[in-house]
Amino acid sequence: MGKVTGFKEFDRKTEDYRAVELRLKDYGEIFTGTHDEAHLKQQGARCMDCGVPFCQSSDGCPINNLIPEWNDLVYNDKWQEALTRLLKTNNFPEFTGRVCPAPCEGSCVLGISDPAVTIKNIEQAIVDKGFEEGWIKPYTVEHKTGKKVAIIGSGPAGMAAADELNKLGHGVTVFERDDRVGGLLMYGIPNMKLGKDVIDRRVDLMKDSGIEFSTNVNVGIDITTDALQKDFDAIIFTTGASEARDLPVENRDASGVHMAMKYLTSNTKSLLDTGHADESELSAKGKDVIVIGGGDTGTDCIGTAIRQGAKSVVNFELMSQPPVDRADNNPWPLWPLIYRVDYGHAEAQSVFGNDPRQYQLMTKSFIKDDQGKLTGLTTINVEINSGQLTEITGTEKTWNSQLVLLSMGFVSPEHYLSDDANIDLDDRGNYKADYGQYQTSQAGIFTAGDCRRGQSLVVWAIDEGRGVANRVDEYLR
Repeated sequence: MGKVTGFKEFDRKTEDYRAVELRLKDYGEIFTGTHDEAHLKQQGARCMDCGVPFCQSSDGCPINNLIPEWNDLVYNDKWQEALTRLLKTNNFPEFTGRVCPAPCEGSCVLGISDPAVTIKNIEQAIVDKGFEEGWIKPYTVEHKTGKKVAIIGSGPAGMAAADELNKLGHGVTVFERDDRVGGLLMYGIPNMKLGKDVIDRRVDLMKDSGIEFSTNVNVGIDITTDALQKDFDAIIFTTGASEARDLPVENRDASGVHMAMKYLTSNTKSLLDTGHADESELSAKGKDVIVIGGGDTGTDCIGTAIRQGAKSVVNFELMSQPPVDRADNNPWPLWPLIYRVDYGHAEAQSVFGNDPRQYQLMTKSFIKDDQGKLTGLTTINVEINSGQLTEITGTEKTWNSQLVLLSMGFVSPEHYLSDDANIDLDDRGNYKADYGQYQTSQAGIFTAGDCRRGQSLVVWAIDEGRGVANRVDEYLR
């Protein structure tokens, strides 16, 4: 390492977001848009000569990013070489550098005794500089195989598979049922965390490199899998896990109870189509908003609702508040289950004066008026012992709300495509295929990403997209 004592000399310091009072005025990215290279070189110096870099272990980066190598290169001011190393394992570091929760940092060896290296900040800075300097360009494929592959779904798994197969010389067409390319990246993650210009920039590069995209085509409905198989030598399903987990309690049909992804998609689409926030019945403007379920999507709902002008925002979580530091049963290098304050939580604190999260709450019923409109809901506190939930008598409470957003994760992909293709499902309703093989029960049809493994991270989707590309290339040779 360039600075073998750096981890002893420098403290961890992440790059700041834009000030809350400024970023709440728009839907622009929360990032400042600039990087202090001197600061990042110092942070790169904290990457220790640890011998066994657990950031690359099974608990670390799913795509095996060469993290110690590009940290060292940044420290030595070799940014273009750092970019080369980064792109060897990650097709889209501009996505992961913005939205990944960074399991690499959770498994960083330095994290045993000190705060981990700021890996995510450095990754984003490397790729941002790469674009600024013009180092990232379309590529030319020298040898064409004459084989054609159809990819269904243009999220991170589909995009990664397309990029890899195109480099291997295969003709690639990506089919997307929405009007824009990107899948979850485009409509599931709001502009504040991932600017849509960032996605469009990458898609344009892929188009210029020879990849074809076909939007507004819903395979399984608009065109059958059988029809595609007549024109393509292999098909890959990368549709994501879009079947959201519901909350089937009393009065679930109340007008004003919506899935979080429908809410986020509606606002993002309105911003892209009109330049203005969504003003439909889904808008949080002037409403008491309750987000049920935490995680990234819950945070995104909080941040969006505040920008739309919500009267109040509360976030219900079923589990107890996590500890500030690792619990004894959550040792390194496992992902640290600790209390975190994400951008939406900080914004709610600034606007309403308190953290929006309420823990150990179970929703018992929704309340609606004579017109069927949501007016509130009832909850009860719960205790959690050995994984079992127990309701606490006497803790019932009624909450006012005109908009409830269900952010409780996803259970599986939708099944109209698997029905059309007649492929097997696993016990959880995902498209059945082994990790590393990606072959479905139908010859020539492969699958990868959340639709195969279940709801997961963008970085895992990229890993599976790269993996299925290799498997399909072997099939086609």
